[in-house]
Amino acid sequence: MKRIPLGISDFKTVIEEDYLFVDKSELIKEFWDIDGQTILVPRPRRFGKTLNLSMIKYFFENSSNDNGYLFKGLNIENHKEIMELQGKYPVIYLTFKDEKHSSFEYLKAGLRNILSKLYQDHKYCLNTDKIDNIDKEYYNSIINKKADIIDLSNALKKLSQYVHSYFDKKVMILVDEYDVPIQAAYVSNYYNEAIEFMRNFLSGAFKDNSSLQKGMITGILRVARESIFSGLNNLKVEGILSHKFNDKFGFTESEIEKLALQYDIKENLINIKEWYNGYFFGDTTIYNPWSILNYISNPKEGLKPYWVNSSSNDLVKVVLSKSTADVKSDLEELISGNSITKIIDENIVMGDIEKSSNNLWSFLLFTGYLKAKEAYRKDEDIFYNLSIPNREVRSLYKNIIENWFLDTITRNNYDIMINSLINGDIKIFGKLLKQFVIKSISYFDVGGYEGEKVYHAFVLGMLISLNDTHEVLSNRESGYGRYDVMIIPRDISKLGIVIEFKKLDADDDETLEETAEEALKQIKDKKYSITLENRGIKNIKEIGIVFKGKDIYIKENDNEK
Repeated sequence: MKRIPLGISDFKTVIEEDYLFVDKSELIKEFWDIDGQTILVPRPRRFGKTLNLSMIKYFFENSSNDNGYLFKGLNIENHKEIMELQGKYPVIYLTFKDEKHSSFEYLKAGLRNILSKLYQDHKYCLNTDKIDNIDKEYYNSIINKKADIIDLSNALKKLSQYVHSYFDKKVMILVDEYDVPIQAAYVSNYYNEAIEFMRNFLSGAFKDNSSLQKGMITGILRVARESIFSGLNNLKVEGILSHKFNDKFGFTESEIEKLALQYDIKENLINIKEWYNGYFFGDTTIYNPWSILNYISNPKEGLKPYWVNSSSNDLVKVVLSKSTADVKSDLEELISGNSITKIIDENIVMGDIEKSSNNLWSFLLFTGYLKAKEAYRKDEDIFYNLSIPNREVRSLYKNIIENWFLDTITRNNYDIMINSLINGDIKIFGKLLKQFVIKSISYFDVGGYEGEKVYHAFVLGMLISLNDTHEVLSNRESGYGRYDVMIIPRDISKLGIVIEFKKLDADDDETLEETAEEALKQIKDKKYSITLENRGIKNIKEIGIVFKGKDIYIKENDNEK
């Protein structure tokens, strides 16, 4: 069996050292044949973007060493007209995958380093009379890391012109992970500076560049045309909702089945699917390649979250923690295993992710934290059914939600609070809930207190904490109305709970106790407990919880049948 290329994304190394290579070489033909001079291919992280771009580089590159041997026996050899292009073009290849910086000053230093290395790789350009002395001075300023930010922003376009002039042949430009510095800038609050640089840098190289033969840009997000690719009318975007390249990033069902046979893990195939598949690129089912390769490399370690643990997931945590009560309510549906229906917009402006829930769901979809299926059109909008792809990604949401609570209440107290609730000790539960609410108000509130945010955060906490022993339902129909929360024990001899939440404003005349009585009366009058009774649960507790600012009041009814 071939070795697993974990962390190896250089195509030449994978082939020469005989690592496992799942053949995606027909991507080369698709790239060459597709309309559009420049192709943007957004895919989630660690789905093979760098390896594929490296493969394209080695195929077209007219280096002094013939790279044709790297493609022996691969599927691309079946396309003779494409094989005639092998080794025929100069190639400029640049990756931003490591450019994650905490300030714009650090980003500029990082840019000087990678562009200096890029110019050194093409230093042959200086050995010609086709480049005048002024351009040679510019060239050396990039190599020596002396260029200012304006000169840096022109560096890719100028290099393509120098290479074009040297070879007298137009250039392939390949840019990998273009949005890594943008995401880092968003988290570290220098987003506008990073956007301005990347707009000038990429537009210069790919817009109206007479030295460009064809280009490919990879990243995670599409990002709105107006924010980066302004006026770039030769750009064609092929994202995860597209049917182009749909089987070229990540592993398909048939590829997984072959790997299962090859590495003798077929008996675990059902569990592998549950943990690592669930993505749909176009209409193709795709498995997470990073997690699959990690599992195959050491199956004795078992199935666990490899992909979600391969990054800090900072951006996901930031946008979710700042989300609205409606978003947290939708998260309850997702954590419960259900789907939500949302408009998806591929033209994301990262700076507006927090301003629109549709932007948030689009962001989570394109970054691999949701999957989309069953699209339908209503007027000019396209709606998708969104859900959590698999157990691995669900574990990330669970971790994020748990950390919300650990930031507001200790693990020990949180466990005691939840256990007190399901065991019917409402006095202890109420005491700890008050602590949680007081501390949560500042944590979950962005721009003013909203009791709904605390409420939904609390429900999310119950959903993940009680999943093994209870079914937690929120805002569902029962009897003659919709209850707020129902906790249904999987063991029907245990306590079932119905909770109705009420919120009082500061100028309301009702008292906390009166409102709690109203909550209990509502549970009784609307027969919310009938769902529990129909499940055979006899021990039922009905609870009214009232919020008023930082004050909280809890009242209960025992309703044993």
